[in-house]
Amino acid sequence: MTGLNKGIGKAELALKWDPSPKGQSPTDLDIVAATYLADDPYGAPAYVVHFDSRSPDGTIYLNRDSLDGKGFGWDEVMTLELHRLDSRYARVVAGVVIQQRTGRKTFVDVLNPALRLREGYTVLAEDDFGHVLGSTAATVAEFVRDGSGEWMFRSGIHGYDTDPEGFTRVMGGSPSGPEPRDS
Repeated sequence: MTGLNKGIGKAELALKWDPSPKGQSPTDLDIVAATYLADDPYGAPAYVVHFDSRSPDGTIYLNRDSLDGKGFGWDEVMTLELHRLDSRYARVVAGVVIQQRTGRKTFVDVLNPALRLREGYTVLAEDDFGHVLGSTAATVAEFVRDGSGEWMFRSGIHGYDTDPEGFTRVMGGSPSGPEPRDS
């Protein structure tokens, strides 16, 4: 480590929402994270972590998964152990996508969505998706290595209008790449 900057070591991304009203199809939100290599930080992801998967090295994993928002407290939780990621990775982008199996849903259709990103007890970001209500997916956090190799957090919620598979292809695009919605 150089200087006094410790960077982000281990982050936790938590997501919650209320269940759909009785008689309506369940709402299923998913946390997704993608890693990008230092030699192509805005190219295709090296790997993507979501429900039913984890990073090959065990550094990014989903602790809790909900199909309907009926959990107590935070319905989905993902841990990102950035300090353990190999130096060949320069970026990690995390997002939230709404499953579209039962018909088109955007964040305006989700009851009381909320996210919290924290490192230990320090809250790095909180949001209710209010700026991306017409979107079906949103990037919610970006972590990048600085010149000394430490991980820094870049805040910002950017919405996209795409299905879950399409989201994994565009979520880490370059600033001059595909335009997000409702930024």
